[in-house]
Amino acid sequence: MTTEAAPTRPSRARAWIMAARPPTLPAAVVPVLVGSAAVYRLGFRPLAFVAALLAALLIQIGTNFANDYFDFHKGADTAERLGPVRVTQSGLIAPERVRNAMIGVFGLAALVGVYLVFVGGWPILLIGLLSIAAGVLYTGGPFPLAYNGLGDVFVFIFFGLVAVCGTAFLHVGTVPGAAAFAALPVALIVTAIIVVNNLRDIDTDRAARKHTLAVLLGRSATRAEYLVLVAGAYLLLPLGVLLGLAGPWSLLPLLTLPLAAPLVRLVFTEQGRPLNRALGGTGRLHMIFGILLAIGLLLPA
Repeated sequence: MTTEAAPTRPSRARAWIMAARPPTLPAAVVPVLVGSAAVYRLGFRPLAFVAALLAALLIQIGTNFANDYFDFHKGADTAERLGPVRVTQSGLIAPERVRNAMIGVFGLAALVGVYLVFVGGWPILLIGLLSIAAGVLYTGGPFPLAYNGLGDVFVFIFFGLVAVCGTAFLHVGTVPGAAAFAALPVALIVTAIIVVNNLRDIDTDRAARKHTLAVLLGRSATRAEYLVLVAGAYLLLPLGVLLGLAGPWSLLPLLTLPLAAPLVRLVFTEQGRPLNRALGGTGRLHMIFGILLAIGLLLPA
């Protein structure tokens, strides 16, 4: 007679790392890299760059903690979830500790933001306050964005347009055309990450009355949305060159097309747990695409 070994419980440190969701952190890093690269020749503030990177990471982690905490309390995270383990729902970390960590991390982001406001003025203050508020209201508050079909819009705006353009403004006090152009493909692909996440969770979200845009649109339209977002990011690159908003090296992200094509095929042919592969792949695509775009913007035309 044999007995099945009980699953190993992760250490406390490992549990907190899980709560921070390291695979999501490139979504915070890429916009800072791209926004800085877009204005590098006009002006670059090294200390501001480091502070912006730190603030972006803290806001991302704080948003992840908020998502873990509020989704558990609203019943969206259950034992039937198809994605990675969530520390609150699984009992790895007590809910009040996750809530306190969320407050603490957002507080640290605000402290870093004091220096950024000193450098960039009131527009940076406004961006910081809105970003932290949106991080909480994404799944918390009386009208959580993710529960009312606005999660995709939130990600597109704050992890794409605002993050890239805000970084550029921090360096040079304005948003040049190159930065505005570069913000669009970054915003499109980072939104594709949340789209495939919500596509995977359509059934469990619907049962929990979490009305993501995927739940409202259905599988077919959500798959089409993913295709439009990914294809749009690539189509924008030659358009930016033709309009004179970026040099030919900004076409470097086209090298990632062999990574994108299998992801689109996976999204259109699978559902449920197998979409975890598409989720991880889209995150990697966003990171590599963004790094290549930043390099392309740095290289001379």
